[in-house]
Amino acid sequence: MISCRHRSNKFGCFGKSWNNVHSSFHSLSSSSSSTFHSSVTATDPEVLHRVLLSCRGSMDLKTATKTHSRVVVLGLATYPSLVSSLISTYARCHQPQIGLRVFSKVLDLFSRNLVIDSLMKGGQCDVAKKVFVKMPVRDVVTWNTMVGGYVKNSRFLDALNLFRRMLGCKVEPDGFTFAAVLTACARLGALCNAEWVHRLMVEKRVELNYILSAALIDMYAKCGRIDVSRQVFEEVVRDHVSVWNAMITGLAIHGLVMDVTLLFSRMEIESVLPDSVTFIGILTACSHCGLVEEGREYFDMMQNRFMIQPELEHYGTMVDLLGRAGLMEEAYALVKAMPMEPDVVIWRALLSACRIHRKKELGEVAIANISRLESGDFVLLSNMYCSLKNWDSAERVRQRMKMGGIRKNRGKSWIELGDSIHIFNAANHSHAEMKSIYRVLEGLVQRAKLEGFTPLTDLVLMDVSEEEKEENLAFHSEKLALAYGVLKSSPGTKIRISKNLRICLDCHNWIKIISKILNREIIVRDRIRFHQFEGGMCSCRDYW
Repeated sequence: MISCRHRSNKFGCFGKSWNNVHSSFHSLSSSSSSTFHSSVTATDPEVLHRVLLSCRGSMDLKTATKTHSRVVVLGLATYPSLVSSLISTYARCHQPQIGLRVFSKVLDLFSRNLVIDSLMKGGQCDVAKKVFVKMPVRDVVTWNTMVGGYVKNSRFLDALNLFRRMLGCKVEPDGFTFAAVLTACARLGALCNAEWVHRLMVEKRVELNYILSAALIDMYAKCGRIDVSRQVFEEVVRDHVSVWNAMITGLAIHGLVMDVTLLFSRMEIESVLPDSVTFIGILTACSHCGLVEEGREYFDMMQNRFMIQPELEHYGTMVDLLGRAGLMEEAYALVKAMPMEPDVVIWRALLSACRIHRKKELGEVAIANISRLESGDFVLLSNMYCSLKNWDSAERVRQRMKMGGIRKNRGKSWIELGDSIHIFNAANHSHAEMKSIYRVLEGLVQRAKLEGFTPLTDLVLMDVSEEEKEENLAFHSEKLALAYGVLKSSPGTKIRISKNLRICLDCHNWIKIISKILNREIIVRDRIRFHQFEGGMCSCRDYW
């Protein structure tokens, strides 16, 4: 393990040592006595708000009620941010009925909407829902606040369901509603729902501004219909850079780097100046296709021609580009030369590249500089050790995860059939048709082996038998979703799957063979990009 004290190492080190990182758990805390004192003496709404947050975290009902009394005495009982804090605190302290009584004292609709907005911004979606249900009167702003709040909290299915309920209640959606719902469809990759929402916009003659135009382009791109994205792009007004950025980013996640460069050239012809987001899209496209020299040129062009100073996201994309291409020394040199402190995304990009290219020393440097380690960081490091057959180090990583109570993020994939979305977790048994799904999957696994497929058991984190490793790989979430797609769709139709993590090499190789066996096009959108499998090949050309 590399220590920050060992400066002689060719990679150097700055930041905390890895051993110290695992005890770095940051939390806001204060003594109960000081919190109680603040609740009694405070007059500033912001101080009272912080006291209530502390009470919510510690489930201190006694101090919360004292603070509530103080709020009432000061005449702040209808102050929206304090009302939302009281509601969420009482809910956390298992006294939701008191919180709802607090809300009932807020009489005007404007303030009630602000309370819901505040709850959503604090991530209190379920509490906001209870408040919403209790409202006797709601306007379009109320519904928009709920739908938009769900989207911002990554609860996209809830957003779509509430939108359907909104229509059922005869509330007319506006541009803000549709902007949120389009985003929900995009993040889910739910094409049938996306097409339905778009038709609804046309029926209601919703006027397209640049926000809605960009959202439509983005939605179809993320639903796998880059052809429809292009069509929308050509039909809308394109005088705002956001519309161009949506198209460039859409092309980038599909790995269409030449189309990205051509579109960038069109921007100059149509007199639209690029911004920092434009170059993130271009550099991402270069990274997905391994175009190192082109990436360097655009990175320089951004600064020297357009006077756009690189931000963390640009450096992160460049580190990803160089790292994936195996230029590890150059990637690390760029990290050290940055004019700002590298963030966790940059270190993770470097760590991911170290896992791919088996650079153990640099991987340990990267992980030493991640101040708050998450499950994915441990998994990357453990994968790297496993690929080097360093089982002892891999096991130490797993033990650190257990000691810290950190669990590996579960792979999750989903497939849309009609207007329903079916979600699968790795080795999941909860689906109503799981027996049939496993039967189809086992048949596909056997057919793939007959075609010469060999499971990549090195990817499994445990030093167990080859049979156990094969079984572990066989039930990854995208394989379950694909089996269900085969079970429920007609032969020859496209199968579209979305996944929350990056697809692993074993699943990637397996789906290539399945696309050939079944003579079907299979589209998988992972956390990074789209993979279009057809005839035993993938659109990413095995570089992702």
